[in-house]
Amino acid sequence: LQNGAVPGEQGKQEKSVKRGNWGNQIEFVLTSVGYAVGLGNVWRFPYLCYRNGGGAFMFPYFIMLVFCGIPLFFMELSFGQFASQGCLGVWRVSPMFKGVGYGMMVVSTYIGIYYNVVICIAFYYFFVSMTHVLPWTYCSNPWNTPDCVGVLDGNLSSRAALNITQLLNTTQKRTSPSEEYWRRYVLNLSDDIGNLGEVRLPLLGCLGVSWVVVFLCLIKGVKSSGKVVYFTATFPYVVLTILFVRGITLEGAVTGIMYYLTPQWDKILNAKVWGDAASQIFYSLGCAWGGLITMASYNKFNNNCYRDSIIISITNCATSVYAGFVIFSILGFMANHLGVDVSKVADHGPGLAFVAYPEALTLLPISPLWSVLFFFMLILLGLGTQFCLLETLVTAIVDEVGNEWIIRKKTFVTLGVAVAGFLLGVPLTTQAGIYWLLLMDNYAASFSLVVISCIMCVAIMYIYGHRNYFKDIEMMLGFPPPLFFQICWRFISPAIIFFILVFTVIQYRPISYNEYVYPTWAISIGFLMALSSVICIPIYAIYKVCRSEGDTLLERLKNATKASKDWGPALPEHRSGRYAPVFSPSTESHLEVQPLQPEKGQNEAAAASPVQGSNGSAHSQDSRL
Repeated sequence: LQNGAVPGEQGKQEKSVKRGNWGNQIEFVLTSVGYAVGLGNVWRFPYLCYRNGGGAFMFPYFIMLVFCGIPLFFMELSFGQFASQGCLGVWRVSPMFKGVGYGMMVVSTYIGIYYNVVICIAFYYFFVSMTHVLPWTYCSNPWNTPDCVGVLDGNLSSRAALNITQLLNTTQKRTSPSEEYWRRYVLNLSDDIGNLGEVRLPLLGCLGVSWVVVFLCLIKGVKSSGKVVYFTATFPYVVLTILFVRGITLEGAVTGIMYYLTPQWDKILNAKVWGDAASQIFYSLGCAWGGLITMASYNKFNNNCYRDSIIISITNCATSVYAGFVIFSILGFMANHLGVDVSKVADHGPGLAFVAYPEALTLLPISPLWSVLFFFMLILLGLGTQFCLLETLVTAIVDEVGNEWIIRKKTFVTLGVAVAGFLLGVPLTTQAGIYWLLLMDNYAASFSLVVISCIMCVAIMYIYGHRNYFKDIEMMLGFPPPLFFQICWRFISPAIIFFILVFTVIQYRPISYNEYVYPTWAISIGFLMALSSVICIPIYAIYKVCRSEGDTLLERLKNATKASKDWGPALPEHRSGRYAPVFSPSTESHLEVQPLQPEKGQNEAAAASPVQGSNGSAHSQDSRL
């Protein structure tokens, strides 16, 4: 019996080989950076900063990163790596909490649906940029209104716009051509979330393209996506740097950057700011999506995921801050040109990346080239995250079914999930699509993540037991988790998460998009989406308790929360210590016959027959008996 392998466990090793691993450690780190550094860093972080008082937002953001983000990131990586299972399989650690895994799948499904719609809009801008003059440069297009003032238009159009607004005796509201292009042409925005209007065919076509690209990159699972990330995770930094250098040379850029960095401390007391900081950390690092567990499950058992978690988390947050400089230098320039405050310049929500950035691109020499480059970068940022979202769902399904047939047909599972994602994304390409996209973003992928993370902390630290988990990590890495992480996991992270939830309930405000206020029925749908991921946890727990053995409820609860027999390292050679295989009585008695009188057995065997097989001593004893 070599390396702790047990008779009949050969199949397990085969299965793990078939499951696959990363080609090398760089692939895992780059994939995780690509997963964490996504559209959120460009599209969501500057927007949250802008909404929550500029530099004041940095304070709660970094506190959440240190006490919640990095500890949870390390917990999820170590959790997935130890068991080599996706977000469902890891819950052998405490089967009653498998609903947390299903909750993660639901969250990943919602995010995967609308995230690819944002990528498809980036694809659309990418394609329309292949022209001599960018279509959002001037105010002379059929979709423009008299309020339009272009950065490159002369004073004449500004005066004309001013005269018309004074003539109509309305509140003066200037808009940029890029904002009108986005709202009136790309989205052709309807007046209400219930008024879907028509499907925007160009966006539908781009949605098809983005799903095909994601599928092709994942056609062989981590083996193919691991090669793609060498490009998708590194190239965006080149473009960001080019845009940063161009941005800070513009007039008024300093004003924008000061707005970004100057704290408005009164906003610190608003729970919404802390809530946004927490959800941005979860959203950006990808905690509670299931993706980190999935990606780490393809690691080698002894990989140093502690080092990886710190590298990836800090890279991600540094990128967010860096992207904020790029955005705010351009917002400052636009505000300076239009003669308004920075806070009044741009659209809210994902439109920021499709309004402020395109406006800036018209100022660069050979602007179509920069536009193509920039939107290509946005596509790559999005795809890095989308790969992991899709792989999370596929891995969970394949690991759960777990038979030979589905492992061989994994490509078809990937195809099925991609087609379903495309069909579910179609309503988001209608004229009311942006309303639905923001509804999903605000409800489906916000505080349900926080609840899932909190329950995961409690299940691992208190139900499975912190001592057990620390021993598991020591067995895997060769050292226990540092004291800071032990304290965070047990006390600080769950406490912070819980208080954020309480504050959010107290300070809740319904969602709105610019002047549009969402109707009650739409907000109800939002709450149902948020609930749909969290409700998996109690439903599965009740189901598991009912199915568990035991005469009393307490016995059933104990059996439902106890780690199952197959919890632990996937490969037999790593199952040592308390995971060492326990033989069944029949096997044990058969094996224990051999060493009772080994010397006598060998001597008798030598006397009895000159020729022996590998198990000669046993045969000789049998013949004597």
